[in-house]
This record gives sequence, structure tokens and C-alpha cells, in this order.
Amino acid sequence: MTYWQEKFKIGALEVPRFIGGPLDGITDSPFRKLVRKFSKDELLYGEMRHVASIANDKAGIKALRFEQVERPFNFQVSANKIDFIEKACERILAAQVDCLDLNIGCPAKNVVKSQAGSFLMSDPERLKHILTLFRKLVPIPFTVKIRAGFKQKNALEIAQLIQDCGADAIAIHPRLQTQMFQGIPDYALAAEVKKRVSIPVLLSGGIVNWKTAKAAYEMTGVDGFLIGRGIWAKPWKLHELNENAAGREFIITPDKILECALEQLESMVEYYGDQGLYAYRKHLPFYIKGKPTASDIRAKLVQSTSVEEVKDGLRSFFSRESF
Repeated sequence: MTYWQEKFKIGALEVPRFIGGPLDGITDSPFRKLVRKFSKDELLYGEMRHVASIANDKAGIKALRFEQVERPFNFQVSANKIDFIEKACERILAAQVDCLDLNIGCPAKNVVKSQAGSFLMSDPERLKHILTLFRKLVPIPFTVKIRAGFKQKNALEIAQLIQDCGADAIAIHPRLQTQMFQGIPDYALAAEVKKRVSIPVLLSGGIVNWKTAKAAYEMTGVDGFLIGRGIWAKPWKLHELNENAAGREFIITPDKILECALEQLESMVEYYGDQGLYAYRKHLPFYIKGKPTASDIRAKLVQSTSVEEVKDGLRSFFSRESF
């Protein structure tokens, strides 16, 4: 068995190398269920929610809803202080998730402004208190997602702190907060983090296909890979990577893409009710992009208020486009 076929452990949780990473507004329950049509046992992250919203807000609690088929499920939170962590952890554990992730790598301006996400990498003392409390409260596998640093690189020191506080794994996106998603990920830094700590290290950023995954492993020696933006409107991506890693070709047919697009729409309408079609609009363009008439049909369908009209439009698009 090769590295790519072997599983590795995050605490007591044994998972394959490729992992469905977190994307706010994307990796919700309907999408995770769609991923499971192709990938049966890969670890899947949920959308990030602040601990205050889990402790106090109905919308935050709704993010904890998931079905058995979505397991193993890693629920992701953010925090900027110890307030609300205990209440949030009570509700998270009551939901019986498989794993909990603290995101201190999010670069979004609104998150950073609240001194959560990647901002915490600039305040190790505050971070230590937060990590210590999470580890005290959470008996399930506990992971932490980081960046190269906030404005300056300090991932090595933060990774050591995370390990010292008892986390079970670290996921690193090796770009600074100021870089957002621009520039080349610093895989050399990820390799240093891997050497620095003994807990598993996962790599996020720049992994778009098997070629980039293989090259990234050769440069870093990490234990696993978070596939984030690469999975958007491609629920088959984890399966594709596993097939390629095993030396097998994977081809997704137009009929299967259409099937995924329609199934996600139906699932989102069922999950979100009247808001389902609106929430689906961000996904639709990615199922049809790159084709000559994509812009025309996109402009029409994202304005539609009829689920059936969107379905018919997608069927019409896929029937006339050559793939």
C-alpha cells in the first residue's frame, strides 16, 4: 500500500489523505451529502461559525445540522476570546460531530476586524488561553487551521504552541493574511512546520489536481491535503484525486455534472426552504463556466425566482453544449 492509499490518524479518527476543506457558504450539509455520492469516508469540514453564534444564534446552531452520511464531519469555529466557548462546545458536542476545528487562518477582513481568524496568530498569549480552553472542553479530535502568519510569518512558533496545547492536527495555508489567496503558497514553510511538530500536518492552498498534490507532497511531506476552493461545484474532486493517485483516470461526464447541479439545487431548497434557490445562485455559475453560452444562461438563471425554470435552463444548457 502506498502513501496515497494509506489512512492517517487525527486523534482516534482514521481518515484518507484528501480532505474536503471548509468554504463559507459552500460546504453546507446539502453539498457535503453530494460529495458523499462519490467519496464515502473522507473527512469533510463544515462552514466556519463564530462560537458566539453557536452559543446564542439559531442560524449558527443550524450549521450543526448534519446527517449520518456526512460522517466523518469536522465542524469549524472561530473565536476572538474565551467568552462563549464553553456554551458553544456544549452544543457542538451535543450534536455529536466527529471532530472540531478552530480556524485561526481566515483572512477575511470582517473576521480579522473582530480579532478572530488569522488575527489570533499575531497574539500568541490570547491564542494560548483559547486553545487551552478548547482542549479542556473537547474530548473529540481537535484540529487548528493556520496561515503562514498574520502580517509576518510565525507559523513555526504558532504550530509549536498548538501542539503544546494538545491539538491533534494542524492544517496550514502557507500564505500570509495580507496575501489572501494571491501569490505562490510557501511550501517550504509547510515543510518546516511538518518537521517542527509530531502531530499530523495538513496542507491547504494550491492543490487543484493530482499533479499539484503529488508535487506538494514531495516538497512538504505532509500527512494530508485540504481541498477547499478546488471542490466548489466539483463534488467529485476528492474521488478524482484518489483515483488519479491510484493510477486510474477519472472522467466526469456532462450528464453526471448536470445530475450534480440539479441534485444540489433540490437539496438546498429542501434544506433552506424559500431561501434555497437564492443560496444556490453562488454555485450555479461554477457548473456551467467555460462554455460559449455560459454567460448568457448564467445572467438569466441567477435572476430566476423559479426552481423549475432553473432546472429547465440547466437541462437546456447541457443538452446543447459540447463538453
